[in-house]
Amino acid sequence: MKLWNNLELTNPEFLWLLLLIPLLAVWFFFVRKKDAASLKMSSTQGFVEQSVMAKLKPILYVLRLLALTVLIVALTRPRDVEVSKKTKTTRGIDIVMAIDVSASMLAKDLRPNRLEALKNVATNFVNKRPNDRIGIVVYAGESFTKTPITSDKEIVISTIRKLQWGEIDGGTAIGMGLGSAVNRLKDSKAKSKVIILLTDGVNNAGFVDPKTATELAKELDIKVYTIGLGTNGTAQFPVAKDANGQLIFRMQPVEIDEELLKFIATQTEGQYFRATDNEKLASIYDEINKYEKTDVEEIKYYNFQERYRPLVLLGGLFIFLEMMLRFTVFRSFI
Repeated sequence: MKLWNNLELTNPEFLWLLLLIPLLAVWFFFVRKKDAASLKMSSTQGFVEQSVMAKLKPILYVLRLLALTVLIVALTRPRDVEVSKKTKTTRGIDIVMAIDVSASMLAKDLRPNRLEALKNVATNFVNKRPNDRIGIVVYAGESFTKTPITSDKEIVISTIRKLQWGEIDGGTAIGMGLGSAVNRLKDSKAKSKVIILLTDGVNNAGFVDPKTATELAKELDIKVYTIGLGTNGTAQFPVAKDANGQLIFRMQPVEIDEELLKFIATQTEGQYFRATDNEKLASIYDEINKYEKTDVEEIKYYNFQERYRPLVLLGGLFIFLEMMLRFTVFRSFI
């Protein structure tokens, strides 16, 4: 039975015995009236001191009731319970997020654009994977690793937030992005290895064939989730810069090589998703988060400190005081 803070009663059923206390009090002070002999006298002048002691006699009963009350509470075995927890990850997952940072990621069919929408969703995804190691690979016309696989989520999130267009030559080298991600995981000792490959275009650059990279991922037992990012139809794409260096946007058709992305996912026992808006993109990462579960074992350690001993001593003290008073001060009145 939990009381407050860390205090609990091991045997709370003994509290029912406290109902006897008021019954005993009634019996002591109202029913049991003739426990001492009475004597009628014409004058009590010579017995002033004795009459005062007689009036103090109920103290004995009070001490007895206090002793019973404290001992009943002691029977419930009050104790402090301190609980410490230890989390043990029994099945870790290594994840590499391969992110397309080509110019088309600035298209405005997602709010405020594809890249910014992805950064928000990817950050939330990382926050929901506290027990896994995550790495970041970026690609456009070529690819490179932004963050090696690490358990330091602050570094991963910082990397995601700093992603921007223009760091890599133009184009979309899906094969190189996937190849770099596979290379990050090839020496991983994790029981589960996952790549989340996101692109908004077609493979038109790089010297690594996406299907070759897929075969390598398959051989290394790496599961690849692919995401095609972009609305159905047309969107505002950056096409050039004006005299002030500002990007010029024009409506152009959205082209995503869904057939390739489905092939990569199918061959590696992953899954392909199409994100047409911010909400769909967020739901995709939530779904992947549900698919890839890390087994976590929580071990609780209980430390008990018994608190009934001081109550037993206090009850014994009340009984001792009653016996001492009964056979000393109040001896002539019992």
